[in-house]
Amino acid sequence: MALAALLSGCAATQGQGGDPRDPLEGFNRGVYKFNDTVDRHVLKPVAQGYVDVVPQPVRSCVSNVFSNLDDVWSAANSFLQNRAPDGINTVLRVLFNSTVGVFGCFDVASANNAPRIHADFGQTLGVWGLGPGPYLVLPLLGPSTIRDASGTAVDFYADPVSIGNLVDDVPVRNSLYGLRAVDTRAKLLQVGNLLNDVALDPYTFTRDAYLQRRDSLVRGARPGNGGDEALPDYSLPDYDDPDDAKPAAGNSR
Repeated sequence: MALAALLSGCAATQGQGGDPRDPLEGFNRGVYKFNDTVDRHVLKPVAQGYVDVVPQPVRSCVSNVFSNLDDVWSAANSFLQNRAPDGINTVLRVLFNSTVGVFGCFDVASANNAPRIHADFGQTLGVWGLGPGPYLVLPLLGPSTIRDASGTAVDFYADPVSIGNLVDDVPVRNSLYGLRAVDTRAKLLQVGNLLNDVALDPYTFTRDAYLQRRDSLVRGARPGNGGDEALPDYSLPDYDDPDDAKPAAGNSR
């Protein structure tokens, strides 16, 4: 949730009530508070322990492997969005990282100027004309919209780690889900601290930033709106890396 706020570079902090994009604000704030409580008391401490105990090269390998798996679905969505060049580039990226990069442990594609192009099914629905609908905060998953929540369900089903795909053993699969959640939260440790420092109202800051980012992703993927060029890399930066610890102003990541 904190990363979504920073990606837009906009610190809108309007008060509660009246935003037409957020007719469910009362409900959403309740879910946001629940998520924040779970994060403070469970997710953040676990992620901090993960960072303290697991060496950085191992954490980078874990992140790269999951990102490589995510690229498979990103490639499919690029094709669904009629962005064949991005889809082909992402397929080649997966093949390169899966072989030379040792099953994705090393992101050799990015090191050779082949940036990651993220695409999901909620974005695909938007490209084909489906509006976002009301803003919606999902339990544990965070900011979304009615459209993106529907896309998230499809994303989950198509996840290479999910049922019927890569892993059939339920305990192993659930362990992978847990590891990915901890890895994702670990990347956001410093970002979460920054959000609390700069936002008068973290809820509205996160909401406005998320909606702006998603609108930018959808508009950028539509033909005639910059669709001939690769979209920016909106994947999570590695905040364990000192070079990435403080994102520069204006950085799309």
